[in-house]
Amino acid sequence: MKKIYWLLIFLSLIFSACSTHQKKILVYSNSDLQLDDSHKNIIVKEGNTQIEKELIFNGSDPIELNVTGPQGSSYKLEATEDGYYLANLKADTVVGSMQHTGHSQQTRITQEMLKIQLDSLNKLVRGENISTDAKNYFIPPGKIVKISPFTSIKVFGPFTTIPSDFDAGSVTEIYKFYNLSEVNKIIGKLTEMSKYKYEKGEEPGPESDTVVTIHPTKK
Repeated sequence: MKKIYWLLIFLSLIFSACSTHQKKILVYSNSDLQLDDSHKNIIVKEGNTQIEKELIFNGSDPIELNVTGPQGSSYKLEATEDGYYLANLKADTVVGSMQHTGHSQQTRITQEMLKIQLDSLNKLVRGENISTDAKNYFIPPGKIVKISPFTSIKVFGPFTTIPSDFDAGSVTEIYKFYNLSEVNKIIGKLTEMSKYKYEKGEEPGPESDTVVTIHPTKK
């Protein structure tokens, strides 16, 4: 009787372990997706909007997505391990990284910090210094990338800001992704900012705060 009892416990543990296998695939596209019942066969139409669809697959078997693009071209995307994936079916490359929370918001930026940000963004749009360890990603059209071993994460996509009141403790990790065209606009704005320099101005009175003047940097 004891043997049967322990056998049942052993089998329940195996079943429990197997049932925890899960893959989530966040799909980005420029139009509504046509999915079959298995969610493994996807048809993408022409469009110019940001569409996001999260697909959930339970089990340890590898997942293969069969995608048919707007021009009729077909290709396959694979998710072989448990975790969270991002599949980019858009016409534009998407880039992003894990976000660190719990830090106070920065209100001022120095020219040195600006240069560092510009250098980092320029490398990102060129697909340089991309690594799993750094938790940053460069995903061209028609590609899929595993971004986390966890499935209880939150991803904020292009044209979406992270709410200031978002409860970071409700998820394991937070990620933010942009269209490549978005990042290029950010680079343009930061480049324009780099043409200006900040200097202390005159103090008009003993009770006044120091005035900060801004003017274009002379070439």
